[in-house]
Amino acid sequence: MDAKGRLNFPSRFREVLRQSGSENLMLVPWGNHLRAYPVSEWEALETKLLTQGGENRISSFFRYVVGGAVECTLDKQGRILIPPDLRNDLSLGKDVTVTGMLDWVEIWDKEAWIAETKSTRDNFVEHEASLSRMGIIS
Repeated sequence: MDAKGRLNFPSRFREVLRQSGSENLMLVPWGNHLRAYPVSEWEALETKLLTQGGENRISSFFRYVVGGAVECTLDKQGRILIPPDLRNDLSLGKDVTVTGMLDWVEIWDKEAWIAETKSTRDNFVEHEASLSRMGIIS
């Protein structure tokens, strides 16, 4: 990420974004990283929060995530601009890791990403029961 907060969005993710029919993303604070949703995916998540969120008493989560959401557009060089408040709140520096998930992309400070993956690797066995229930492993 450059000093102005512009992040080169990886071409493989740009292509998926274009296939969704828009080059707009919703950047959302998510704990210790950002999530970047195609607008259509974000709208589906908003609908779930609106229709089911009240039942679950998650108003503080709703306030944090929805209140912090920012729409951004890819520029001609394929970059997104991450606003200073999101960069500062999540300690995003020059070195970031961008990783694709199923319906969103995560943007992590590189050191936070290294710590997260190490923790997951060190505790991998804890996930085996859930993976087995889903039929992913036997």
